[in-house]
Amino acid sequence: MIFKAAGSGAEDRPWRPWDADGLPLRDSLRGLSPYGAPQLDVPVRLNTNENPHPPSVGLVDAIGKAAALAATEANRYPDRDAEALRADLAYYLTPDAGFGVHTSQVWAANGSNEILQQLLQAFGGPGRVALGFEPSYSMHRLIALATATEWVAGQRAEDFTLSPAVVADAIARHRPALVFLCSPNNPTGTALPPEVVAAACEAVEATGSGMVVVDEAYAEFRRAGVPSTLTLLPRHPRLVVTRTMSKAFALAGARVGYLAAHPAVVDSLYLVRLPYHLSSFTQAVARTALAHADELLGTVEAVKAQRDRIVRELPALGLRLAPSDANFVFFGRFADQRAVWQSLLDAGVLVRDVGLTGWLRVTAGLPNEVDAFLGALGRTLTGSVIGADGVISLATA
Repeated sequence: MIFKAAGSGAEDRPWRPWDADGLPLRDSLRGLSPYGAPQLDVPVRLNTNENPHPPSVGLVDAIGKAAALAATEANRYPDRDAEALRADLAYYLTPDAGFGVHTSQVWAANGSNEILQQLLQAFGGPGRVALGFEPSYSMHRLIALATATEWVAGQRAEDFTLSPAVVADAIARHRPALVFLCSPNNPTGTALPPEVVAAACEAVEATGSGMVVVDEAYAEFRRAGVPSTLTLLPRHPRLVVTRTMSKAFALAGARVGYLAAHPAVVDSLYLVRLPYHLSSFTQAVARTALAHADELLGTVEAVKAQRDRIVRELPALGLRLAPSDANFVFFGRFADQRAVWQSLLDAGVLVRDVGLTGWLRVTAGLPNEVDAFLGALGRTLTGSVIGADGVISLATA
């Protein structure tokens, strides 16, 4: 069976909502496309960094009971400050932070993207600059533009690393209101050394220019000995660490994101959050998941084992890859990464083409899914040619 690429589904509609020629759309939004990875019905989906392990029967039952209890008061608005959930999250973060995280230092919203949006609403906006270092998570740029914040793209080194000097120099030059860093970085997968984040914090503190936001969506998958940025919070009041329950907690469908920061940062977000933004059901599901954290995080080691398997096996195919602290692996270099992507899709394996020439990203799935990926990739690369520059060209028919 041959699977063909699809976009967001707009091709099947009689209109494309973002082609708004006759509408007073902001000029800064014209020509942009909405974010989204292909959602295709294929046997093996390894393109969106989901945790492949579904919740257990016991957890499903517990979530159902919690949702049913929340339904008994569905006629009432939820706790608009999500105090109980934030307390649970603070308790969960404390071991990684190395200090007692307090409820006042934690904020929660509908996915980490809403957290990012609220930060940009509070600290960005017209006349202000957000700085990121690409390639990185594209929603940082897109949400910045959506909030009328100017986006400045710094560049990573050829091996996708960042140095303290590069980060500090960019902050001194652009004086951004927000600096976005990813650790582990998406799509490349490697965590940042603490000294890079510390340099960013010291630079914004020296200039008084803004906030440093470290996106730790994949923090639970980092390799042994790699610290969390949370450990830097006591020394840097302008630092914000964002996380999600979509990945390690396998709750992508629940949409729960959160941050840890100085209490003054949390107080600032009260000004921009929508009333009762986090539903009673979302809060109930998230608290139930946190109560079963040991069970859910038990899948993390299984995912890391498959990630490490991919990391071990890809070099034997002549591929380069970035060291991964996440639940995915970034690999290349291809003369035509789109042709490789399509060949894998034709074999029923969907990986992610993030639009970076020569590179693809694969999520660490279940063992049989990784089997399928490695087998399909091996067949795709049969007869391929590796040039002197290390770039792989597929064999021609």
